[in-house]
Amino acid sequence: QVQLVESGGGLVQAGGSLRLSCAASGRTFSWYVMGWFRQAPGKERELVSAISWSGGNTYYADAVKGRFTMSRDNAKNTVTLQMNSLKLEDTAVYYCAADRTLGGIRIGTDAYDYWGQGTQVTVSS
Repeated sequence: QVQLVESGGGLVQAGGSLRLSCAASGRTFSWYVMGWFRQAPGKERELVSAISWSGGNTYYADAVKGRFTMSRDNAKNTVTLQMNSLKLEDTAVYYCAADRTLGGIRIGTDAYDYWGQGTQVTVSS
């Protein structure tokens, strides 16, 4: 079992930056693909970024490429999402998630087994 706790959300002006963190419990954290999802009001939850167990492979949604950077520290059981040049459309609840199936990055919501409670990111004009 893995528990995920996000932090770092908040209110920021367009063009600003935020850094989200996700702290994971459990000895098997380092085996899992980790993902950051977001869900805006009235929209489906979507994968923003994901990272392989080693950190060697990453995925970014087209909407955030070049602005967001995901990283992980397996020794500290944490993943982070550095978000720069934030836009109004980045406003959403952001969720950390873990995929316990060994293998490559999967982008479907159903692929992820453990979820955090979410943290609100609001970008204002």
